[in-house]
Formats: sequence, structure tokens, C-alpha cells
Amino acid sequence: MNSLEQFSAYMNRLQGKIPSFFGNMCRLRTLDLSNNKLNGEISHFFQNSSWCNRHVFQNLDLSHNQITGKIPESIILLSELEDLHLDGNSLEGEVTESHLSSFSKLYDLDLSQNSLSLRFVSSWVPPFQATSLTLASCKLGPSFPGWLQTQNSLRWLDISDNELNDSVPAWFWKKLQNLGWLNMSHNNLNGAIPDIPLKLPYGPSIILNSNQFEGALPPFLLQASGLFLSQNTISDLHSFLCNQIIAPNLATLDLSNNHITAQIPDCWQSLHQLLFLDLSENKLSGNIPISMGKLAKLEALVLRKNNLTGELHSSLKNCTNLIMLDVSENNLSGRIPSWIGESMQQLRILNMQGNHFSLNFPIQLCYLRHIQLLNLSRNKLSKAIPTCLNNFTAMAEKSINRTQTQRLIYGYNITYREIYGPFASFYYQLDITWVWKGVEHVFRDPQYSLMSIDLSCNDLNGEIPKEVVYLFGIVSLNLSRNNLSGEIPSEIGNLSSLESLDLSRNHLHGRIPSSLSQLDFLGKLDLSYNYLSGRIPLERHFQTFEASSFEGNIDLCGEQLNKSCPGDHTTAKPEEAAGGDGDDSVFYEALYMSMGVGFFVGFWGLIGPILIWKPWRIGYLRFLNRLTTEIQL
Repeated sequence: MNSLEQFSAYMNRLQGKIPSFFGNMCRLRTLDLSNNKLNGEISHFFQNSSWCNRHVFQNLDLSHNQITGKIPESIILLSELEDLHLDGNSLEGEVTESHLSSFSKLYDLDLSQNSLSLRFVSSWVPPFQATSLTLASCKLGPSFPGWLQTQNSLRWLDISDNELNDSVPAWFWKKLQNLGWLNMSHNNLNGAIPDIPLKLPYGPSIILNSNQFEGALPPFLLQASGLFLSQNTISDLHSFLCNQIIAPNLATLDLSNNHITAQIPDCWQSLHQLLFLDLSENKLSGNIPISMGKLAKLEALVLRKNNLTGELHSSLKNCTNLIMLDVSENNLSGRIPSWIGESMQQLRILNMQGNHFSLNFPIQLCYLRHIQLLNLSRNKLSKAIPTCLNNFTAMAEKSINRTQTQRLIYGYNITYREIYGPFASFYYQLDITWVWKGVEHVFRDPQYSLMSIDLSCNDLNGEIPKEVVYLFGIVSLNLSRNNLSGEIPSEIGNLSSLESLDLSRNHLHGRIPSSLSQLDFLGKLDLSYNYLSGRIPLERHFQTFEASSFEGNIDLCGEQLNKSCPGDHTTAKPEEAAGGDGDDSVFYEALYMSMGVGFFVGFWGLIGPILIWKPWRIGYLRFLNRLTTEIQL
């Protein structure tokens, strides 16, 4: 084995202590033991090896194992290292410049996802020129790392979650001219991004989420393929978008959770390649602009939690590739447009809750055969729920083809790389805020697992469509707080995937279908405040639901409500069963009392003394013997 130059056991479920004998393979250049379950202290790996190959060893990958301990300074023996990956372990302690002092050829370093602290003196000049530095969660802060100024070959830099509490120096932004990937998210970086004339030939993905960047964005950032600036304090959008600079390959623009005010600028035509746009949780007002209809490739439009008004403009029907449309928690009004169902037939997620949409539930929404999440709650919809719900064919399937959906949404194909460049990132994840089992939750990429309909808090009337029982994959159905009447569909037990059902505060009547007790996954049930009657089923786990699930139905009875049903009890006295009261009942009470007293007196007056006192017992037995003899004669 001394002639072995490369050894790879990537993702082979290896367990036990990290082996050290590889250091005795004198020709070994590359060792890849990543994505296993190896453990033990990393220092033993170096100390127990002679490392006769240290002058030829170039690539070491121990990432994503369970290795512990501190990185020893003896690592400098591997002075020819070019590629070092120790990420995704449980390493701890400090890494100083002395650990890296001999690595003049190092170009790829990944120490992320450990508990390491990188403590470099401010004057440190690294001996290497790295092309990739991945140092996420490595505690570089609080000052911005000045030694990065010496790195002139960087294409990939990740210093996210590093406790940086500083402004970003001007020299750093100029390095974007060479970068393809920059991640500085989840720090406390502050100040404005300077407006400088830069060319970004690599179309980088720039991820600056969860910092304190403020003010307006400089136009040069439009050259990025992905721009992620959620959870900052950006306040101006107009000067960024409306400067007549074309965004040739911008795929993602995420400016959610900022302080952007005024109206949405009406100059989206320059971002014609955009796939994902998220402006949620800002302070935007006014109408949705007409030029948004120019975003023909758009797959996700997220505008929730703003102050938008007016109707949805018909220009949006040109966005035929939309997979997610979320305009929830605004002040939009008018009808729900029929063209949503006619033009946006790729929709998986439609969230319009918390607006002022009125009139009927348009029948054209039934054309959305791929829909998985439909939320029209807290509007002013009236009339009946259409009976075409069984056209939601995706909800009729019990499982979701995750791979197919992932390809559709995130474009894992060569064509996307050709359009958006080699560093294009589809880091953006679809997410949605949804009331789940009575509690508001945020779901990440819900289209992989969740199928739900929420029409609650409207003025819908008529019966619950029987076609709903064919949505076999639905896990949550909320029709509460409407004016629905009629009975609960008897075959609702067909919805075997159902985990949450809320039909409360309607005008439903009749019995609770016994088929509901067949839903083994049902964890949340609310049928309260209707006109339901009869006995609450007790089969299977149905008795685990509390009284609050059924209260407000005056004609319901059963153990859950601690209320007996007619015929639950029978009596031993015919007179009572016939309703006999008065003198007869008094007579029988007196009779039973006198019988009890007589038994007590008779027992303790005669039998009791015989059992207790021996002379009486002997005399009584002699009397019985004489009596028996006389009878025999």
C-alpha cells in the first residue's frame, strides 16, 4: 500500500477512531474520509503518524464526521497542503497564525461548522493566496479581518456567523470584482454599502442577510446573480432599481424584513431574468406596479406584510411561471382575479390571507391542479365554496414528488447555469407563515411536505362540498368562522392524511360522522359552536379530544363533554322507570329501611352472640343435635 497515491472513502459509513496509519503511506497525496461517522481527537491523527509523505501530501478532507479536540500545531508538518477540509466536526479551541504558517500553497481552506476561534494578529500576512475560504461560525470578530486585504485570488468567501461587529472597509467591496460567492450573513456589520463604479464579471451570489446595512443599495449590485439582504435596515429601493442599469443575470432579490417605505418602484423591466423576488415585511404602500408584469420568468413573488392597496393588476397574468404568490397581510381589495387560475397554472402556493378581497371564491381557481397550499382566510368572500375542489389533483396524491418539485423550482439544470453564470446560487428558500393546529408557524420549503386549504374567517355559505373527501393528501383543512350549513360529509374519513381539521363557528348540523374516528393522524379537531347533535364517537383515539373540540353544540352528548346521552342509564325499579314519584316512592323507601333494621336486629340479637360467645355456641349446637335425633325417631 506504500505506492497508493489517492484514497477516498467518502460517505462509506465508517465508524470508530479516526485512523492514523495513512501518515505512513509515503506516496499518498490525497485522503478523503468525509461524510462518515469517524470520531476521536484530531491530535491523535497527526501524533500517531510518521507522516513520511508530508513532502507530497496535498489534499486532506475529514469533513462531516464526529472528530473532536483542538487542531494541533503539528499540522504544519503537512507543508505542501493545498486543500484542507475539516468542516462539520466538533473541533474547538483557538487557531492562530502559527497553525497556518507553513501553508504557502494552500488555496482551499474550510473550517466551518465547528466551535473554533480564529485569533490572528491584525498585522498578519498569510503565506498563501487562497481561492476559497469557508470560515462560517469560526468567531473571527469583533473587528473585520484586515488580513483579507492580502488575498487577491479569492473566488469564494464565507465569513458568516462570525460575531463581526464592525463596518466593512471600502477596500473590501472592491474585491467583489473577483468574487463569485460572498457570504457575510448573520453578523452585526453596519453602515451603507458605498456607491462605487464596479464591474462584477463573475455574477456573484452576495449573501448579507441579518446585519445592519442601511440606506440605499448601490446600482453595481444589480450585476450579481443573487442578492440576499433580508433583515437589515435598507430604506430606499427606487434609486437602486430605476437607474436604467440592466440586471443581466440577477436570479434572486431578497430584501425582506427591511425598512423600505413608499410605493414599489414601477421600473422592473430591467430585471427581466428575475426568478425569486421577496419584498415581504417592509413598509411598502400603494398599488402593485404594472411593470411587475414584465417579470415573465418569475417563480416566486412574495409581498406579504406590507401596506399595499388596490386590486391585483392584470399585468401579473403574464407571470405564467409563478410557483408561489404570497400577497398576504396587506390591504388589497376587489375580486380575486379569475386569471390567477387561468394563467398561473404552475402555482403550488397561493397565499392571500388577511386582505379585503370580496365576493365569491372564483371557480377558475379550480384550474390550479398543482396547488398544494391555498390560503384565502380573513377576507370578505361570500357565496358557496365551488364543488370543483377535486380538480386539485396534487392534493389527491398521498405523497409529493420532491425531486421533480425541486428541479422545477430551483432549476438544477445546465440551462440555468448558462443564463445566470457558474456561481449562480438558488440559496433562496420558499417559506410561508401558516396557522398550523391553531398556532402560527413558519414553514421552510413547505411545497415538499405540506398540503393545506384555509378558507377561514370569511362569509362563505352553503354546504361543505362533498368533493373535498377526494383530497387524499391534504393534511390541514380549516373552514372555520364562516356561515356554512348542512352536514359534515359522511366520507370525510377518506382523508387519511389529515392532521388538523377546524370546522368551528359555522351552522353545521347533524351527527359527527363516525368515519372521523378512522383518522389516526388527526391531532387537532375543532367542531365547536355549530348545531351538531347526537353522541360523540368514542372509537379509536377520538376520546382523546377535549371538551373544547365540541363545546357550543347544545345537542351533542358523550364522555368528552361529561354529558350523558338518552338511554345511557337503566333502573331496577319499574315504578321509577315509569316516572313513579310521591307516596309510592316514600312507601318503598320506608320498606327498604325497615328491612335493613330488621336484618341488623335479627343478626346481632341471635346469630351474632352465637358466633361470638363460646357457651352460647356450644348450647346451640347441642339443641340442634337433640332436635335432629327426635326427628329421626
